Amino acid sequence: MAAGAPRIFVSHLQGVAVFDPAGDQVGRVRDLVVMLRVGQRPPRLLGLVVELATRRRIFLPMTRVTAIQSGQIITTGVLNVRRFEQRPTERLVFGELLDRRVTLTETGEEVTVLDLSVHQLPARREWEIDRVFVRKGRKGGAFRRAKGEALTVEWTAVTGFSLEEQGQGAESLLATFEQLRPADLANVLHHLSSKRRAEVAAALDDDRLADVLEELPEDDQIEILGKLKEERAADVLEAMDPDDAADLLGELPTDDQERLLSLMQPGDAADMRRLMSYEDRTAGGLMTTEPIVLRPDATVADALARVRNADLSPALAAQVYVCRPPDDTPTGKYLGTVHFQRLLREPPPSLVSSILDNDLQPLDPEADLPAIAGFFATYDMVAAPVVDEAGALLGAVTVDDVLDHMLPEDWRETEFHLDEEVATDGS
Repeated sequence: MAAGAPRIFVSHLQGVAVFDPAGDQVGRVRDLVVMLRVGQRPPRLLGLVVELATRRRIFLPMTRVTAIQSGQIITTGVLNVRRFEQRPTERLVFGELLDRRVTLTETGEEVTVLDLSVHQLPARREWEIDRVFVRKGRKGGAFRRAKGEALTVEWTAVTGFSLEEQGQGAESLLATFEQLRPADLANVLHHLSSKRRAEVAAALDDDRLADVLEELPEDDQIEILGKLKEERAADVLEAMDPDDAADLLGELPTDDQERLLSLMQPGDAADMRRLMSYEDRTAGGLMTTEPIVLRPDATVADALARVRNADLSPALAAQVYVCRPPDDTPTGKYLGTVHFQRLLREPPPSLVSSILDNDLQPLDPEADLPAIAGFFATYDMVAAPVVDEAGALLGAVTVDDVLDHMLPEDWRETEFHLDEEVATDGS
């Protein structure tokens, strides 16, 4: 879905078929999930409620939608089939926003919401509601159609949707901090009371909570995870970076570890178990199992397309690793690394195998923290491959994880400085 994609009215999405990349239908759209915001800011479209052939309804995040076209929706093919559960900050478009009575700001007239339009933000992967299709006059009864002028207005031209108007607590607080980076929001949560922290954590969507958990001290991580339902805790762990999730799992009692691992997708659980088998302060314990891996016949254009993934950290996007199949870690034979700057200097049709950097020795999974730090400092690296004795790529260590383990344990509490004063009472 390219930036500048046309506006889509949500009524056109009801019942639309959802397909995987192979063209197989996985279900149909039954609703859209949005997050309301404080003030007049348009709601963010989080994802779709999709009904599978089994009648189970699941949540499909917009980050896993690759195209909306010709009456069909195409996904990445990666679906979480757990039953959809609505979060406190979420609203269902068909179930809660359509047919609602709101007020036109300019005239004070009450109108009925007939439809909403969504659009993708330029150069971003986020979607939001931007316009409201309304009808003036009183709402029609069961046996007569409402009459009156119909018009389309900007979201900011109506009132009756916002969080303040609905008098919500934790959700309103959460929306106030929506623009904060995960590290800053983590600092806010750390200074809240335990009760308030749990309320805000419950109101966050899985991806946002995962990002915030990665920035919290260990005690806060364990406390928050322990107050979530086990199925949701497993979903949040899956959304975290594998190395951070493995570190958190490793702090839990063995029985809790096994219960959560059994609720995860098999591939994610396998990654967790593999990472947990290494000592904490080794390359194997620090690495992520999800670097960018390409085959030798991939082109520079293929590599740049992967690097553009907005979900990648800058360190992971700085280089790609070329390996023989299989592509998932642990891969086939590791052949070398291609750095992002080199990709920018080469013609797009060139093969990545022709521009490999294979002079540097990769990290051994048992390499300890001082050896890893020395490697990064000596060669000015921001990420480094981890390769086993058989030559298979296991993952990559990034400089942020090295720093995280070299700083004092309480660095998160002493180094944060927010520009704005934040209320930290438990009310």
